[in-house]
Amino acid sequence: MQNTCPTQLSHDLCLKDSPFAYTLSLIAGKYKMSILYCLFRFEVVRYNEMKRYLQGVSFKTLTNALKELERDKLIERKEYPQIPPKVEYRLSARGETLIPILDSMCEWGKKNREIRSI
Repeated sequence: MQNTCPTQLSHDLCLKDSPFAYTLSLIAGKYKMSILYCLFRFEVVRYNEMKRYLQGVSFKTLTNALKELERDKLIERKEYPQIPPKVEYRLSARGETLIPILDSMCEWGKKNREIRSI
């Protein structure tokens, strides 16, 4: 990777505004990557199904993560006008482009799971 920052101070600023930092800002958070992977795996998921898949997540945390992912156009939300309300989530085309990155992370995890530092 080429360093285009002339000094250490500006290098730190460049990292903050780097493409890596931008990508991380979209998927950082305890459940965002899990939500994206869940939607990739199951394609269309309702809210309560998502809650079951992500065991232990609170309603507030899940709701906030879904809103942020929708705001960033990584997922799409479809609400059906019925009683009780029905809401479905799916990956957007933009969100689908993150799947190779998540797959790579999964492969890394498979290869390195047993390696523990002492």
